[in-house]
Amino acid sequence: MDITWTATQKQRLGELNADEALADLVFADTVSRETRFRELEKELAAQNRRDLVSLKEEHRRPLLLQLESSLAQWLREQGFVQVVTPLLLSRGMLNKMTITAEHPLTRQVFWVDEARCLRPMLAPNLYYLLRDLRRLWGKPVKIFEIGPCFRKESQGAYHLNEFTMLNFVELDDLEGRQDERLRERAAALMKAAGIEDYRLEKDECHVYGDTIDIIAGSGLELGSGAYGPHDLDHSWGIVDPWVGIGFGLERLALTLKGYKNIRRTGRSLSYLDGARLNI
Repeated sequence: MDITWTATQKQRLGELNADEALADLVFADTVSRETRFRELEKELAAQNRRDLVSLKEEHRRPLLLQLESSLAQWLREQGFVQVVTPLLLSRGMLNKMTITAEHPLTRQVFWVDEARCLRPMLAPNLYYLLRDLRRLWGKPVKIFEIGPCFRKESQGAYHLNEFTMLNFVELDDLEGRQDERLRERAAALMKAAGIEDYRLEKDECHVYGDTIDIIAGSGLELGSGAYGPHDLDHSWGIVDPWVGIGFGLERLALTLKGYKNIRRTGRSLSYLDGARLNI
């Protein structure tokens, strides 16, 4: 009978970022399996230690923070203004995004009390600011935010309950050019992030309906874009054309590093800049 890894061994190899092909190894007997496991664990642990030393002695900032800084700098160079908005979101703000009690996304919301939740997205706050900044600045209005969002996501390899969003929006005289501008902005940001293997696909979501998603070569959604005028706009007093895209920074980091599990790139007490600490 063919011998495969135990469940515990598979989990451990995954924690240490073993190549996916190793998960399918078959052994003639348990002795050869245990020998190979010890060899692999030692090799992978050594690589994790080297990664931690590199963090300490070279770049000194996790890739997630490096991305946050470099993309913020790039957006500012493109004329976007960085904003910061509250982590707590009112129920009314969600309702204006059509996320009411019957909406599928409601089940993913972390409620603090009956009236407030931890924000599951940046869009409501950015919508709110657009209205006032359009009045105060005129056109164009180009703003972005980078910050944590919270959702009761599935515990898969590509989902986190707490994750970092980058969301930018541009309001200007774009009538008839929204699709083109959105694609231009998506391509430019992906270049700034250093990711070349991606494609743009039309899709649908529960909030915006039609979207243009940025998909990594492996099939992972890195970001999602939409544009207006949109049905949501009248609730926020927005009448001008706009384009906007939201990216998950942990997914960008995962794609850049080739990791198999997004927990390596997020806020964690088990990993630091992708390196496992239990080694």
